[in-house]
Amino acid sequence: MASYDAVVVGSGINGLAAALHLATKGWKVAVCERAGMAGGAVKTGEVTLPGFRHDLYAMNLGLFAGSPFFAAHKNRLFAHGLDFITAERCFATPFADGTWLGVEKNPDANAARIEAFSAADAARWRAMTAAFGQDASHIFGLLGSPLPSWQALRVAFAAWRTRGTAWIADTVRLLLASPREWLDENFENDKLKTMLAIWGMHLDFSPDCAGGALFPYLESMADQTFGMAIGRGGAGTVVSALTAAITAAGGEVRPNAPVREIAIEKGAAKAAVLQGGERLEATRAVIANLNPRVLFGNLVPASSAATQRLAKFRPGPATMMIHFALNDLPAWSAGEELRHFAYVHLAPSLGALAKTYTEALDGLLPAEPGLVVGQPTAIDPSRAPAGKHVLWVQVRVLPSQIRGDAAREISATRWNEAKEAYADRVVSIIERYAPGFRSTILARAVLSPEDLERDNPNLVGGDSLGGSHHLDQNFLFRPAFGWSRYRTPVDRLYMVGASTWPGAGTGAGSGFMLAKMLAGA
Repeated sequence: MASYDAVVVGSGINGLAAALHLATKGWKVAVCERAGMAGGAVKTGEVTLPGFRHDLYAMNLGLFAGSPFFAAHKNRLFAHGLDFITAERCFATPFADGTWLGVEKNPDANAARIEAFSAADAARWRAMTAAFGQDASHIFGLLGSPLPSWQALRVAFAAWRTRGTAWIADTVRLLLASPREWLDENFENDKLKTMLAIWGMHLDFSPDCAGGALFPYLESMADQTFGMAIGRGGAGTVVSALTAAITAAGGEVRPNAPVREIAIEKGAAKAAVLQGGERLEATRAVIANLNPRVLFGNLVPASSAATQRLAKFRPGPATMMIHFALNDLPAWSAGEELRHFAYVHLAPSLGALAKTYTEALDGLLPAEPGLVVGQPTAIDPSRAPAGKHVLWVQVRVLPSQIRGDAAREISATRWNEAKEAYADRVVSIIERYAPGFRSTILARAVLSPEDLERDNPNLVGGDSLGGSHHLDQNFLFRPAFGWSRYRTPVDRLYMVGASTWPGAGTGAGSGFMLAKMLAGA
């Protein structure tokens, strides 16, 4: 029977971050992972043809590269092979009339592009860019603080002293606003609004969902300032560096080690019991990098009102991933320049995004889903054989359970039967913006919402974001009021991951914050 200071259940980015930080502070740590490889929703693999390396889920590592965790541990990670490439051209949106807008690491170029559509919007963009330099430290300071905490209060107090009461009020309004409300207040051109609003759909915010304005603002300003980071050879470079660094610090990462239960004795978590019966004692903490719906009622009994509430944590809409092996990148009819952007978003208007969201929540396959088309080999050619490419397509948003098809073309109501036909619809949409796209496809791999959950049970119902980020499940309410500081109703059992503050993404925020709390620094 092995004994550790902490046992981490689940090897997502937050679990690995917590394990590494604790190991460097002298804790004896083990990470248990049910799958054959670590990483959770950060994985790279050859799922189409040999030699074509695809990021199965997350592709953009900008949050990780800009995180406090990375700042603290980057030397260790670089020593174990971590390698980033900066995408100077970050994201763009083409439109049906042949025009496009995009954001790159060049504020003047972005403003000039916007000015072709609206001089007033270009002026507002320049003002927003200038203000971001003053605002960023306060906003990211809040996102990097546990909630509630004295640290968060100190960040707010420093912001108030530096920027004043009016700025605090405006920031609160930003946190509460829907994307459409914020966009209408700041810009007049519909194409610019659409280009930015699609970032809300990267989470689970349609243009009219309260609380969805922050992400479009932060992503556009941060990408413009820092560029977008992707992993050389695939996002898996982060996971391989983390696991190697944990091992070097004396910790263990154990794949193919599914946990059957977390042993609770006298109201406290004492051990993780593996499927085969092996018991890993945890003398100080069990850290679950799991969705509350996976943790409570499965590994831990949902026996109290608090644990039952956590077990009902609400997932967001589902996602489909489609990976293509290509002879060439899409020939975007809006312009050759689009082939050099990391992301190309296909979303015709705010109205279309709102319609897609409503259809998905009604259980319908959207007639025109929003598409996030990633072009990693435009930035990192090493991911495919010479002259070939991979394409990473995220379909936003979809129903977990199909009740029908908004376009009345697909009769199947189970994802296993519907996914290839729906992928054909996605191909047709891309073809509309990039004629000839079909002829470049060598192979494709379609991962439906059911496939996502099958591969990683934390992606409940195919929700790749660890639960809805709407206001009733965010900030102090993530995953539930009273449990936002990574504790659970079970003593010595902690929870990190996308289901906890500050939510989805590769920033390793919850894992790092919890580890610092446990280690005292």
